[in-house]
This record gives sequence, C-alpha cells and structure tokens, in this order.
Amino acid sequence: MIKPCLTALAAVLATPALAQTAPVQSAAHTTTYIHAGALLDRPGESPRGNSTVIVRGDKVIEIRDGFSPPEAGAELVDLRNAFVMPGMVDMHVHLWGIGGDPMRARLEAMTRDRFDDQMTAVANARTTLAAGFTSVRDLGGDPRGVRALRDAIDAGLVEGPTISNAGKMISVTGGHGDPGNGLAEDFADMVHTGDLNVCDGPDDCRRAVRAQVALGARVIKFAATGGVLSNVSGGLGRAMTPAEMRAIVETAHALGRKVAAHSHAAEGTKAALEAGVDSIEHGTFLDDETIALFKAKGAYLVPTEIAPVAALAQARGGALPPATVAKAEEAAAAMAANHRRAYAAGVKVAFGTDTGVSKHGDNATEFALLVQNGLTPAQVIRAATVDAADLLGRDDIGTLAPGKTADIIAVTGSPLQDVTRLEHVDFVMHRGTIAKERPGSR
Repeated sequence: MIKPCLTALAAVLATPALAQTAPVQSAAHTTTYIHAGALLDRPGESPRGNSTVIVRGDKVIEIRDGFSPPEAGAELVDLRNAFVMPGMVDMHVHLWGIGGDPMRARLEAMTRDRFDDQMTAVANARTTLAAGFTSVRDLGGDPRGVRALRDAIDAGLVEGPTISNAGKMISVTGGHGDPGNGLAEDFADMVHTGDLNVCDGPDDCRRAVRAQVALGARVIKFAATGGVLSNVSGGLGRAMTPAEMRAIVETAHALGRKVAAHSHAAEGTKAALEAGVDSIEHGTFLDDETIALFKAKGAYLVPTEIAPVAALAQARGGALPPATVAKAEEAAAAMAANHRRAYAAGVKVAFGTDTGVSKHGDNATEFALLVQNGLTPAQVIRAATVDAADLLGRDDIGTLAPGKTADIIAVTGSPLQDVTRLEHVDFVMHRGTIAKERPGSR
C-alpha cells in the first residue's frame, strides 16, 4: 500500500503544472551594481568612501572605488546618499508564534494551534528581514515548524532571514523550558505526551540532543538555569548538573552542532563554560571568576539586553504570571552592571536580542543599550556582523568581499556616529535578491 502511494506522489510532483509553481530565484542570473556613498565592507575597520558593489546571482563578485557605470543588462541601485554595510545577524530570536505580546498569547492559547503559529512565524520572519537582519539563530520554537520555515526561506518560497535553528530548548524536569510548568494536571499531562526536550541525567540528556538533531536542529540550546518567563520554575539559579551539561555539549559537538546555554546565575554560567559551550545567552549575573572563564574558554556572551527591559515592563503591566515579576525585577537590575564589567574585560560579544520576548522588528533597539553599557558603535556593529558570523561558524557573511554572500543593507547617515540609525533600515538585499528598497533607488 505504501509503495503505490509513494509512486503516485512522485508522479504528481513531477507534473509540469506543479513544477511551474516553484519560484524562480530572482537573483539567479541577475547582475546588480550598487553605488554606495559610504561602504563599511569590513566592520571593525574604517568605512570606504564612494564605492561600487557588484553582485552576480547571490554573491558579491567585486568591489570598486568610485561609482562604476553598470555593464550592459545589469541593474543599478543608487545608494549614493546612504551608508551601506553587511546584513546584520541576530543570534537569539524566537520566530515561532506571537512575539512581544504575552497577554495576547495567554488569552489565545486555547484557540491557536501550530498552524496559526506557523503563519505568524512566516510574518515574523518577513518583519525581521525588513529590519535589516539577513541571518538569525532561532533558539526555541516548534522543531518541525521552524525547520520548515528555514527550508522554505532557503528555497525562496517565502521571504525571511537565513535561519540556524535549535528546535526546542533542552531542559530538566521542572526547569526553564519544561512545557508543563504551572499548567493544570490535565494540560500538563497533555503537553508532556511525546516530549523530546525534557531530560534528567546525562544519558537522558544525550537522548534529548539526538532527538533535536533528528528533528533538524542545526544548533543545540539548553537551559543551564531557571528563566524569567518560567511560570513556576524556582528562581534564576542553576538547574542542570555539570554532568548533564557535559553530556549535552559532548553529544552536540560530536554531531557537528554548536551549543548555546541559556544562563542567568553565575553558578550555571560557570558550569556551562566548563562544559565547553560556544555561547552563553543572557549571562545576567557575572563575577570575576566567570568573566575570566569566558576569556579562557573563548566563549561568546550573547547579551540580549532588551529582553529584561521588555519582560519587566510586561510583568509590571500584568501581562506575565505573578511568579515572573520578582525574577524580571532581579534580572533587569543586575544585567547592565554585570555586562559593563564583561565588556571592559574584553569578553567576546555576539549580538542577540531574544526577540519574541520583545516585538519582532524592534531588534535593532538592542544597539543603543549595548552602547549605553560600554561598547562603542563600531564594536556593536562588529558584534552583529563579523563576530556573529564567527559564532555561527559561517565564513560567507559578516563582511562584504568577492565570494561572500550578497547580504547587504543600507541606512541614512552613519551608524558609527549614531547607532540608532540601524533602527531604520532603508534597503535590504538577501542573497542577491532585493527584499526592501528606498523609493527612487533604481
């Protein structure tokens, strides 16, 4: 019975009518000349003056000084009055479902299903790309749904940033990420049916990593500590044992996946760093020993400074459960001072926002907080380009040079002088295809 069905399906997929529905990548055979008034081709270095970026297909093929006239048949994009730079990378987003409006999410929980969340994720991806973020690391959503969104974007079926997806965050029972937290008995039993991300003990945590990889995860995330948004999970202290963390990291690395650890308390951060994680998400409470360990291990801090600001406003406004209020107050009060110390000590930083706690499209408001807490505009731009690409393990993005992927954005005025200019992106090219443009640019 199965074989005839598969044969019939193959025949249907091979029909010309369906073949014609596959979108043609508009960048496939296109050559584009971009005239840039200022070009930050290598974040961390000084920008160039008048320049021409030549894009063929989805790659940058040449960068020239001055404004070169386009070759025959090429398209010209006029950004002579703009500041042009590589597309930005947000290393911590949650595209799945309603983002930035927890009260609405709670009220609609009984009437929304994963199909509604899938459609919302498509819209969130489009909004994120329009904000200038051409790549993201999605650190927690429906594993199959986010994988499907990732693949649809890669195929050109929908607009959105290139996604590196984590599937579900791995958590211990009762920890941040256990979906049964705070639910009535009937609902808790329901959400735990077929659960793959909750584990207890090293062997079970190895299974949880393999389960997420089997569902398509390209990065692994686990909850080393409690979390602000957990309904009843106790506090922000360490939740996993060092042995559980080591099992997760060893298994993920053996399968070629980098590992991100959600962590607030210093004890959890130290244990995660000792276990060999590639990045710490949030890193709210830091002491001298933890900061030294960051540097010794070469791990990245992904600050997500907008997240406690947004969560605190939501908690005080009654949009979050009462159990979250004290944790939001504690995290918001501690994060800025501790991050200042980490930045001053030279801890590596990759840009990330935890968008989904805050609203999609507002990702770039994180930049002003980072500058307020001690980084320079040049450093935060590098964190969202060169350093984020390094943490992703990608050498095709983060800078603009021949052979690099044509992920390019433009803003009015220099963000090196006023980083808030990145909150208003005028032009977005993703893999050689123009996704957003200013009027009159071509």
